[in-house]
Order: sequence, then C-alpha cells, then structure tokens
Amino acid sequence: MIARNTLLVRLFELVDRVPLPSEYQQPRRGRPYVYPTRLIIKLWLVMVFRHIHSAYTLHRFLQQDRPEVQELREALFGSGPIPSRRTIERRLATLPAALEAEIASLGQLLVNRIRVWSREAAAAAIDSAPFHARGGVWHKQHRERGEVPDSRIDTEAGWTKSGWHGWVYGWKLHTVVTATRILIPLAATATAADVGDNTIAPRLIRRLPRGLRWLLGDTAYQDAKLHRLCQERQIQLVAPRRGGPRPRRDPGAAVRRVLHTVRNTTIERFFAHFKNGFELLDRVPTRGRTRTRLLLIGSVYVYQLVLFLQLELGQQPLQDFKVLLRTI
Repeated sequence: MIARNTLLVRLFELVDRVPLPSEYQQPRRGRPYVYPTRLIIKLWLVMVFRHIHSAYTLHRFLQQDRPEVQELREALFGSGPIPSRRTIERRLATLPAALEAEIASLGQLLVNRIRVWSREAAAAAIDSAPFHARGGVWHKQHRERGEVPDSRIDTEAGWTKSGWHGWVYGWKLHTVVTATRILIPLAATATAADVGDNTIAPRLIRRLPRGLRWLLGDTAYQDAKLHRLCQERQIQLVAPRRGGPRPRRDPGAAVRRVLHTVRNTTIERFFAHFKNGFELLDRVPTRGRTRTRLLLIGSVYVYQLVLFLQLELGQQPLQDFKVLLRTI
C-alpha cells in the first residue's frame, strides 16, 4: 500500500507542475474558493485510484487513522482541514469544465516535453467515440411522450448512428489527439451522443496548442465555420468532402488520401488503447450527465497524467501503460 501511495503522491506533485490554465487566472463571480481547484482534482484522483464512488465514502476514508491514509492526508492538506462532504460533492460537479482546461495545458506540456512535432509531422486527428449508456435505451416514441418505461434508463443520454457502431444510445467522447507514434490527447470534452461533432469542435479547436499545422477530421468536420476558425489559428483543416465524383483526381487528392489514412490509424489506435486501459469496452458505469462527463473527460486527464509519470520514471511512453495504471 505504501508503494502505491508513493506513486499516487507522485501524481499529486505532477498535477502542480502543469502550467495553470488561463481560466484559473481570470476572476470568477461569487465567493472565492476556499479549496483550490487542483486540490479537488487530487481528491478526485484518490477516488479513481482507491475505487471510491461517492463524496460521502471519500470523506469517511480521509478520516481514517491508518498510516497509508494519514500519508495521503498529509500530502493533500498538510495541517489544514478536510473539506466537508457537501463541499466535495459541489466541487466535483464543476470539475469536468476544469479538467477540459487542464487537459489542454497538460497536452501542451507533453508535446513540448516529448518533442513529437520536431520529429514527426505537426498533425493531430479530431474525432468522437460513442459509449453505450448504463441501463436500457430510451426509445423515440417513449421519449416524445415523456414516458420512462424503466427506471434504470439514463434519460440524459442521447442517440447517434455511425457506420461502424450502428445505433448507440449513450454518450460521446470528443477528442483531438496528436497523429504521432506517441498518442497525446490535446483537447477533450464529452456530450450526449446526439450532439453533432461539428457543433462541439470549436470548443476543442480553441484549446489546441501553438505549433499544430494540420487537423485531420472525417466528413462530419467539413464545415465552413470550422475551416475559418482553423485558419485564424494558422491550422489547415483536412476533412473529406461529401458527394462528388470518386475517386478524387484534383491536385492534392493523393496527399489527402495519405492524411486520411494517418487520421484513421491515429483515432483507431487511441480509442482502442483508451477503452482497453480504462475498461470502457462495453458501456459507461455511470448514470447522468455530470457523472459521465467526469468519467470520460477525467479518464483522458488520467491518461495524460500517467503518461507524464512514465516520463518522470524514465519509462517508455505508453509501454505497459495498463500495468502502471493498475499499480497506482
């Protein structure tokens, strides 16, 4: 247990080494936080790696007198007080938005640390992956009438259809990942599955780091507004057009085909690695928008943080990733 705590405390230290997102430096309305956001992130990491599923259980856990808990408590609070259960609940509900900012900041740090774009093309792939909701599905006819035939149905999820997965009732994880050998998430968010990829893409694009030259997407991202937004950031959006003659024979078609192959390979590798590492192969274990967003966005952040830890430990990035994830 002490060895596990050593790795978890090391993660706490890495959280503080990431440059503060610009959002943290802007004044917020209302009373200032008593407990900084990064302390709440560390508390959430305790929940993740100690398999704690509620603020109440976390609060009780932190009050224990066992040596390993005392070690964590000292690393988290020093001689300060433990937040109340209600405070933990309230702050966890706002954590997904903070983690989106942290992912962008940590992604920039990892790109600079590993120097992937000095060795490979400065390209990234943008896409989403559907995740089945917990419980049953809410069919259209029941939804339109406001009927919930089974109390286990997650009524905040939505429907989507893809060529690969077919119809899915659940959620989407939207990500931008470096199109390099070492896959580094640069931005992420999560929505109900019925939210269009092109409508959420601006939120991701605005968080992308400097130095990115090409953003590779599928037909869902062939959108004039997205092209303009990318041009403003000196990024070339490469997405196939819908319709028209095939195969494409215009100048640049051969290059685009290569880039689309790179994109498909990147996305498939990342989501396969991500779903296997966090055991999200079938459906999410959570219910409701807040908990599911925290799970999906937070898992991307943990992916980055464990990758950062591997660099600090002198390990090959992403090698034996799942083993290290289970060791913490």
